[in-house]
Amino acid sequence: MKVMQIAKRISLMIMVNLLIMTVIMLVLGLLGVGRYVPSGGLGSLAVICLVWGFGGAFISLAMSRLMAKWFMGVKVIPPETNQPELSQLVRTVHDLARRAGLEVMPEVGIYESPEVNAFATGPSRSRALVAASTGLLRNLRAQEVAGVLGHEIAHVANGDMVTMTLIQGVVNSFVLFLAKILAFVASQAIRSRDDRGGSYMMQFLFEMVFQVVFSLLGSMVVCWFSRWREFRADAGGAQLAGRANMVEALRALKRLHDPALAAAEAAHGQAFQSLKISGKSGGLASLFSTHPPLDERIARLEQGLI
Repeated sequence: MKVMQIAKRISLMIMVNLLIMTVIMLVLGLLGVGRYVPSGGLGSLAVICLVWGFGGAFISLAMSRLMAKWFMGVKVIPPETNQPELSQLVRTVHDLARRAGLEVMPEVGIYESPEVNAFATGPSRSRALVAASTGLLRNLRAQEVAGVLGHEIAHVANGDMVTMTLIQGVVNSFVLFLAKILAFVASQAIRSRDDRGGSYMMQFLFEMVFQVVFSLLGSMVVCWFSRWREFRADAGGAQLAGRANMVEALRALKRLHDPALAAAEAAHGQAFQSLKISGKSGGLASLFSTHPPLDERIARLEQGLI
């Protein structure tokens, strides 16, 4: 990927996040709930934390399709395209969507990348985007591609994007709330009566520390749920595309994820797991993995456990 493309994506991401923060601050100011807490009471603090916790999560969800097109360079494929490979991709996604009972067909996109990957995003079942990388289409057979796409359509049908947003919003709110409360209590417990200015600085530092700690703990909860929803999406993909195709798709991903191949990709500056097709198989890192190990996913499908 060219340096200018990376810089453009980073700049756009920064701008989007600054815009979200600015909008939330303006809304809080207009509603008059932005006064300093705890002097405003726990109720006001809870409102502020809920607005911050859920506000950013839902704004990001609402903009998810647009952000995917910006950051990943996804190009939406017109349903009437006359390019055989792209037409086949659209037909496969729409066929799977109909089997899943989706009334509105998702947008189908493609993006240039050697990574073998696909993803689904969007604010709702009726406004979803399913995108595949060029690497996926080049390296997998039609049946394996169908298995991968069936997995992504299952995410859409299950409403996973909204569910993950709700969970992230709850975690964000609790992190902010608990960090502010404990920081206030800790700073008051050790502050000097004659050093009010220093107390505010101490409270700020405590708050930053508590936010980091609680964010790590909250991330473990979010990642655990993400791994669970991946198993559920595998089961959905097996129903939509066929269990054999789903298993073969995961086996193909495992084959392409061979450590030697991954190292070769890294040597050429490519991040094979940028969207985390597979997760860690053990250790502390596995607690922060959004996807279960491919071996475990394959075993569950073969044994009929999902």
